[in-house]
Amino acid sequence: MKKTVLLLTTSAMIAVCGGAAAQNISKIGQKNAWALYNYNDAQGKVCYTLSRPTDKQPPTLDHGDKMFFVVSQKPGQNVTFEPQFNASYSFQENSKVEVTVGDRKFSMFTKENRAWMENAAEEPQLIAAMRAGSDMKVAAKSRRGNPTSYVFSLSGISAALQEISACK
Repeated sequence: MKKTVLLLTTSAMIAVCGGAAAQNISKIGQKNAWALYNYNDAQGKVCYTLSRPTDKQPPTLDHGDKMFFVVSQKPGQNVTFEPQFNASYSFQENSKVEVTVGDRKFSMFTKENRAWMENAAEEPQLIAAMRAGSDMKVAAKSRRGNPTSYVFSLSGISAALQEISACK
């Protein structure tokens, strides 16, 4: 079991950071559903928190094991709380990912297997909704055209964001 968790954690780090930076990654904590990591790259220190979905739909599809919602803090690049969704599969070209927290909906643009906020000015609003919510729903469409949806627990997100906000 520990070996599987370590393998999945390593896969998560490589998926989020890319292979080159993955060697420097350190796990710095766990806040309920949200794991915290940091690493150094050419632009300075990067801290992030990530979580795995608690539910994947439809259950008949193989969603893969590299499915994460990530919030990163990159002080050397003046990036504060940047949300990102990573999938184990490529998204349908020109598709959007819809993120729902409570009654708030946010749109993300996609590139290959990752998605970022379509309107960066809405990032603080999504983060505020995540802090106030209990779960977050993410809907996407695979390259093959399969509609998919995920639920992420927001338990621990406020504490995780508090911890990575000190990233320097």
